[in-house]
Amino acid sequence: MIANIVKPGHKTRGVLNYLYGPGRANEHTDPHLVASWDDFAPDPGRDPDATLAQLADVLDLRVKQAGHKAPKNHIWHCSVRAAPEDRHMSDEEWAAVARRVLDATGIAPAGDPDACRWVAVRHAADHIHIVATKVRGDLRPPRNWNDFLRADKELVAIEKEYGLRQVPRGDRTAAKRPTRGEQEKARRTGNARTSREHLRTIVRTAVAAATTTEEFFRLVEGAGALIDVQYFPSGDVRGYKVALDDDTNAQGEPVWFSGSTLAPDLSYPKIASRLTATETAPMERTIAPAWRRLAIAIDRTPDHLAHDKDEAGQAHITVLAEALDALPVVAPASLQPQLVQAAAVFERAARSRIRAQHQAALATRRAVKAILREPAPKDGAILAAVLDALLLAVIATQHWHRTRNHHQQAEAARQAAAHLRAAYQAQATEPLAALRQRGTRLAESLRRRQEFTLRRALPELADQILAEPGWPALAATLDRAEAAGHKPAALLTEATARRETDTATSVSEVLTWRLHRLADLTAITTSRAPAPPSAAHRPTNTATSQQRRTR
Repeated sequence: MIANIVKPGHKTRGVLNYLYGPGRANEHTDPHLVASWDDFAPDPGRDPDATLAQLADVLDLRVKQAGHKAPKNHIWHCSVRAAPEDRHMSDEEWAAVARRVLDATGIAPAGDPDACRWVAVRHAADHIHIVATKVRGDLRPPRNWNDFLRADKELVAIEKEYGLRQVPRGDRTAAKRPTRGEQEKARRTGNARTSREHLRTIVRTAVAAATTTEEFFRLVEGAGALIDVQYFPSGDVRGYKVALDDDTNAQGEPVWFSGSTLAPDLSYPKIASRLTATETAPMERTIAPAWRRLAIAIDRTPDHLAHDKDEAGQAHITVLAEALDALPVVAPASLQPQLVQAAAVFERAARSRIRAQHQAALATRRAVKAILREPAPKDGAILAAVLDALLLAVIATQHWHRTRNHHQQAEAARQAAAHLRAAYQAQATEPLAALRQRGTRLAESLRRRQEFTLRRALPELADQILAEPGWPALAATLDRAEAAGHKPAALLTEATARRETDTATSVSEVLTWRLHRLADLTAITTSRAPAPPSAAHRPTNTATSQQRRTR
């Protein structure tokens, strides 16, 4: 069950009009009371002689008695919704739920004769609305601070007692959802996403690409957003807000969102801490192409999550989200829908109450930024290897969150893995087919040699791997590794050391791509000329940028 306590209002009759009305899309059916503060409140839904005006008057009685002492926004409105797969609950059961929620929140403590007046209205099978007026019988306000957390805690107990689905609870690090008004505005304007969601994607992609805060501001504006940067009197940046050029309010002004209202990790201090760590750390000297560096770094993520401290593990998960945000910009168009979905749902898995130690993941972060500045690889095998590494890292993230009781984050990682798996399967089909063909053409003596190597290195997995369709591809990979001067048995041992394979649908495929990453077997045919900037990363005119920031 999920509780939703809306912003306090001051029009009791207006709330009742909605609850007893047809709904915004005629979705309300048979609206009626299931309970009230004294079980004698008039019910306009079932009593033909009762009216909405009468019900509003009795609910507002104490508000009128309190006069100017009554709170301006005296309406407390909470909806309680069951999960779609839950059984149909009776009116009596919903009444009990309403009373327990009111008791837990302090609006109407059980046995308190001076408790606030309230009603519980049901106009659908799966939820109720509780409406109370926040003036007690002694004309004082109720003690209902932290009402959402207290209601949520009570619903956890109700789920267990009633045998309902136990909904994963969060840790208050989730991004704010679009409001109903934002959703309706998006529908009216024919947009698939709300402005808040669109801007969140723009900002997250810019963070993944930027190396400095100034570059971050330029990239946001280059992606088509307005940006307004606020400064302290000292000249230091205090924060920022963003808007879409075509999203205006009734006065024709841009609708601005601060970074923290897009997501908790998109506030300026959180972004600056990530970029500053990258900017100030000493650069590594390397000539390895960015895509190879990224594949190797992501490949090590499960090890970091299994063995590093929580603060370092959180840092690697944060960078993993940046990699998912960046990948749709450079991936083939055919993969972009799944990759965009993977990034969108993994966004929830990127945050927890654990504070990230960003210095622990600098190598991965720099590799992520580098792939946006190099041409995409022409060899599809390297992208398949990267996607395979990302998939295994996201699965490891799911396990990391689950063992720490981060239920919402674990579920988000699970959903992201499903999208990544689809993208990987689409990308890996062609290079795996080529490897399998090469494996079937190996001489009999070479095939036996690689089978012997497999049985010696992985005796417990050998029979399973040999029976998989992916074995010829792995055999061809082992042959290539040996020809390149590597010891195949040692590579296989390293590929499985401290890294689980239980969640893999094909162990041979996992090992094939791990060997490609470990032995650098994938030919990367890229030029050294910088790639032309994409629309999301195109620099903008400095004067225009400054003008928009200071307006």
